[in-house]
Amino acid sequence: MRTLISTAFISLDGVMEAPGGEPGYRNSGWTFKDVEFVPEAFEIKEREQQEATAILMGRVSYEAFSPVWPDMEEFARYKTMPKYVVSTTLTEDKLVSNWGETTILRSLDQVAALKESEGGPIIIHGSTSLNHGLSDADLIDRYHLLVYPLLLGAGKRLFSTTDKDTQKLTLVEHEVYPNGVQKQVFDVVR
Repeated sequence: MRTLISTAFISLDGVMEAPGGEPGYRNSGWTFKDVEFVPEAFEIKEREQQEATAILMGRVSYEAFSPVWPDMEEFARYKTMPKYVVSTTLTEDKLVSNWGETTILRSLDQVAALKESEGGPIIIHGSTSLNHGLSDADLIDRYHLLVYPLLLGAGKRLFSTTDKDTQKLTLVEHEVYPNGVQKQVFDVVR
């Protein structure tokens, strides 16, 4: 079975919306506007590219990343990696042609089947709604979090608010950086 890893920049109060400056959010760009850059905090992002064998995202994140990431040097490995977009509305003609193989999945059942296939870890980038659905369906195996010492208040949050049984996590890696950012890697306990 493949490991499904959710990776996110989040504020201390759980907001993950617009960390890189995406338009439409009051605190857009909070990861670089409000906290000093410390290169070693991003080691996990390089490691994710080396270890992941596929990317999973929702339609909204695909539409935000696909015009930009294919030409970004820091995401070069992702260009050749298979990509899966979970969407009931995205059509093949809306896929970009310069970002490698991309497959549209229409349901969480298809994501579950993908997890059962041969291959290595699958990384989930962005995708608030998808993260909620995957968590509620108990499909996420690991979280890679860079937690910023900020309280953003309103905004899209990483974790679902569904009324469900407790889901236990085990902290398997952590580090605190001089700028207050914390790396937290959790495995989901089953």
